[in-house]
Amino acid sequence: QVQLVESGGGLVQAGDSLRLSCAASGRTVYDMGWFRQAPRKEREFVAAISWTGGRTYYGDSVKGRFTISRDNAKATMYLDMNSLNPEDTAVYYCAASSGITLQSYRFKAVATYDYWGQGTQVTVSS
Repeated sequence: QVQLVESGGGLVQAGDSLRLSCAASGRTVYDMGWFRQAPRKEREFVAAISWTGGRTYYGDSVKGRFTISRDNAKATMYLDMNSLNPEDTAVYYCAASSGITLQSYRFKAVATYDYWGQGTQVTVSS
């Protein structure tokens, strides 16, 4: 079984930066991603990274502000978030797949991922 544990969330002001981490344990995970969910909204794709780190994908609303990365030696994925605004307020979830994703479009799909963390709250005040 795989466990994903997110950390780094918190309350920040608009314009601030924050780094989220997701530590994986248990079996090997491959492609990983971040999703977020705000109250009364559907879960939204934020960013994803292939298991080698060679491919990265971003949602339109975070492109240019967020950066996803991973350190496989530490089995940890990161999300560096800059220029945060109140619309970024949500619970951020870490996700991981049990296999390699070939098609680019599948990185953005919830159904691609087999394992999910419990989520970490990010609140951005104006």
